[in-house]
Amino acid sequence: MLIASILRSKGSDVVTVPPEATVAQLLTELARHNIGAVAVAEGDALVGIVSERDVVRGLERAGTVLLTAPVAEIMTADVHTCTTDDTVEDVSEAMTLRRFRHVPVLSEGRLVGIVSIGDVVKSRLRVLEDDRAQLEAYIHGGGG
Repeated sequence: MLIASILRSKGSDVVTVPPEATVAQLLTELARHNIGAVAVAEGDALVGIVSERDVVRGLERAGTVLLTAPVAEIMTADVHTCTTDDTVEDVSEAMTLRRFRHVPVLSEGRLVGIVSIGDVVKSRLRVLEDDRAQLEAYIHGGGG
């Protein structure tokens, strides 16, 4: 299964903030959209990603003054991305090995979506359920 199939089912809306947005503005966007991470973009260019965990770590380090700081101070600039043509299995493996929960999706260099570990798990469970249903149908159908 390809990442494109996840985007088809969940949609490709991407919430972004510019790097100069404050952390308080970021928190507003996370809460408004009920999401755990936001792409950081300058125009069409992806320049980073920032998550709830980045905020928590920043607050522990800097205190509440962080709320007025720009997102650029806490974002991850070296972003692992995938494409719509990558497999769910490959992205899942990368997420597990590199220990991140959100991956921006690019198509022809443009940001077209974000997949979360939840999206990946849901997709893989759907495949397993389909396989199970096919096996049950085969068994109950007499096997041939």
